[in-house]
Amino acid sequence: MNNEPILPHSRLRSSGGTPTDTKIAVLLRDDLESWQRLNVTAFLVSGLGTELPEVIGEPYEDADGTPYLRMFRQPVMIFEGSKETLTAAHSRALTRALPRSVFTSDLFTTGNDRDNRAAVRAVPTGELDLVGLAVYGPRNGVDKVVKGARMHP
Repeated sequence: MNNEPILPHSRLRSSGGTPTDTKIAVLLRDDLESWQRLNVTAFLVSGLGTELPEVIGEPYEDADGTPYLRMFRQPVMIFEGSKETLTAAHSRALTRALPRSVFTSDLFTTGNDRDNRAAVRAVPTGELDLVGLAVYGPRNGVDKVVKGARMHP
């Protein structure tokens, strides 16, 4: 029996266990350099899998039996928007109490996890200089959070 907690927003289709009404979205600020976009995305989505076990599928294995790590069970939709769009999305994610992770501009100047957490902790919620936000939840709720953003090119 699976003892992992199932959150109310994680409804899975019984045939095949594929998420049907949930969404993972990453919203990036549109003024980031290419390397920053990739780095921020990787950091943001890492938080989802550690706190929300239902978003992770089964391990992979190739034809030779070589094992590979588990990955998300569904696509990660990547969006971009202005600083204002990101701030509004963050506010909507908080209002909806959706699971989320944040990346602030301060994290580009820190060199380790401890300093990253301290940098976020030092700034009040409304003053965070957000450059990235990841959110997971019901498809319609996530769509409302990223409203005004555009798909990443």
